[in-house]
Amino acid sequence: MELNSVKETGILIVGAGPTGLALACDLARRGVHAHVVEQSPALFPGSRGKGIQPRTMEVLDDLGVVDAVLASGGTAPVGMVWQDGTRQGEHDMFERPEATAAAPYGEPWLLPQWRTQQILHARLTELGGEVSFGVALNGLTQDEHGVSAELSAGTVRAAYAVAADGGRSTVRRILGISMTGETVDPAPMLVADVRIPALDRLNWHVFPGGEAGFLSVCPLPGTDDFQIVGQFTEGEPDISPAGVRELIAARTHLTAADVTEVLWSSDFRPRAAMADRFREGRVFLAGDAAHVHSPAGGQGLNTSVQDAYNLGWKLGQVLRHGAPESLLDSYEQEREPVAAEMLGLSTHIHRGEQRRGAATMQLGLGYRGGPLAMGSAGALEAGDRAPDGPLPDGRRLFDLFRGPHFTLLAVGTDIGLEPLEAELERAQAHVHRIDAYEPYGKGLFLVRPDGYVGWAGEDTTGLTDFLERVRCR
Repeated sequence: MELNSVKETGILIVGAGPTGLALACDLARRGVHAHVVEQSPALFPGSRGKGIQPRTMEVLDDLGVVDAVLASGGTAPVGMVWQDGTRQGEHDMFERPEATAAAPYGEPWLLPQWRTQQILHARLTELGGEVSFGVALNGLTQDEHGVSAELSAGTVRAAYAVAADGGRSTVRRILGISMTGETVDPAPMLVADVRIPALDRLNWHVFPGGEAGFLSVCPLPGTDDFQIVGQFTEGEPDISPAGVRELIAARTHLTAADVTEVLWSSDFRPRAAMADRFREGRVFLAGDAAHVHSPAGGQGLNTSVQDAYNLGWKLGQVLRHGAPESLLDSYEQEREPVAAEMLGLSTHIHRGEQRRGAATMQLGLGYRGGPLAMGSAGALEAGDRAPDGPLPDGRRLFDLFRGPHFTLLAVGTDIGLEPLEAELERAQAHVHRIDAYEPYGKGLFLVRPDGYVGWAGEDTTGLTDFLERVRCR
């Protein structure tokens, strides 16, 4: 896309991965223009981040793409361990909780990253947004009024910029923000998408490999592909098609000829690292630009999409509804502790110190004690995730929450809200009354646009103060 020498825009997003696309979708539905630039000529082609956790499924539900995600993916198959060309038996790598009324998405959902990005890109286009492919960032400066980005296609002026350009973030380098962390595993890894018609798709195939390192071969639902992940305890991975075929032939009962196609391949060293800060003035770091995970446990993509979900509504409140700019300080305050926790979890799982279970689902994450958490009522405390649940008219609570607005739930209480009607209307807070419901108990709960309880109380004390903090002066 050709740019004029200077083009004003609301938000500049650098990077069209899951983070950048999710943020652009969220901003678009709020009426905030986001200009997304991507150095690559097209969307990322590989499967890399293939596991979508239940909490991220809820985010995708709110963004309007969960039906496409469900139609395109599937549950993770049970693992099958092989030795010397013989099946040794099944081993399930996951705890598989069932869906409940409060948590409608149970176990993780497998979907190759390229397909997740296609779905988000299609949604962005539907909302009137677009991505400028083949556009590189060459420089970035800022002042008290905005950000100026020197792009390969011209200069863009924006109110704010977001670095969603991955673990080797150009934006982070320009800002001079360092990453602090550790090497999780000194052994390099190879990841590739291949087609192996001779191998069944009923299991996630695991070949322990002994001293050479393991190899896993996972069928990717909704495709004819497998994702392979191989560890190299010695030497460096050969990511050429021939090298990928040789690896599979060396560590499995399959031959190189059984691999009919090598669609994409890459190598990496598992790291756990986090940026020293997530914000520099008017520029924010999100996703892998802010934190890099081991792929074990499937936390990287999920934590990244939720960064975008947290930041999107706050930028919308500031740019569209006059909220004080100090609201944006809460992005780092809320997301940095979550990223640190998920980095530790990924590392423990990679090292075999923890099983993939409830913690990896991310449903228990929240912002209790944070800058935007005020009060408690019933079964919930401000900062908790707002549970789903059925309504008498056949809808669900998530149907009430879906969209860019706040939602005030009066649960099992008839307390009068009439004196606050005008205030709630100005805050674009939708008000609903429901009967007492165990996951909430009784009380008033103001649900933020990202599905967390911001304020809770047995009466309206403090509600106006909270609305003032997040909405308008």
